[in-house]
Amino acid sequence: MEPIRTLLVDDEPLARRRLAQLLSEAPDFTISGECRNGAEALAALQQGPVVDVVFLDVQMPDLSGVQVLRQLEGEGPWPLVVFVTAYDQYTLQAFETHAVDYLLKPIDEERFQGCLAHLRRLLTQRQAAAVAPAEQLLVKQPGHYYFVAAEQVQYLEARGNYVTVHADGRQHQLRATLAQLESRLDPQGFLRVHRSVVVNTRYLKELRPWTRGEYLLTLLDGTHLTSSRGYADNIQRFLKGFAL
Repeated sequence: MEPIRTLLVDDEPLARRRLAQLLSEAPDFTISGECRNGAEALAALQQGPVVDVVFLDVQMPDLSGVQVLRQLEGEGPWPLVVFVTAYDQYTLQAFETHAVDYLLKPIDEERFQGCLAHLRRLLTQRQAAAVAPAEQLLVKQPGHYYFVAAEQVQYLEARGNYVTVHADGRQHQLRATLAQLESRLDPQGFLRVHRSVVVNTRYLKELRPWTRGEYLLTLLDGTHLTSSRGYADNIQRFLKGFAL
């Protein structure tokens, strides 16, 4: 496995130093950067190099850790997030915002090692999943689970903290980010055309240039979607694949 790139976010220098000290004993983790507040964390995650793991303080003076994650909804790639907090009442919020673990201050070394082991397992699973695209998506409903075949998915649409999966004439809501679902699907068959839309290209009927790099997409069932200028390059690469 490649070194696990890690970002430390905490407004307290001593807290960052403690995390760095503990990570120094884990040679497979490397610290890619440190942030002193939520604004720096948001900028680092949006503009900086991709990281695999973020240790994120909950309470910070400008943007809280929860607010940072909510502003990143729909963006990707999505790192594994561990909340670091002095107050255990934030545990529920941590998992509602897609955090995979949390640590209470002062950080217990044994608990920290358990957290690292959990992160390693999740990253190994993520790498394995990236090799083989998912053939099914799992949908959770009260009292039961059911599966939607990836080949039946017409398009995915991000709506707040959820993604609506349009498949076989039905709509299914998943609590996930669009980037998370996109990473599990076959990149040869699914095309990101908008910050909030991914389309299964087998259901595309027509692409029509619109305005300022945007396109009007028509699906086989007559559904109309609009791409955004920021994803025009994706569409151009897709079209070039059909060049004679």
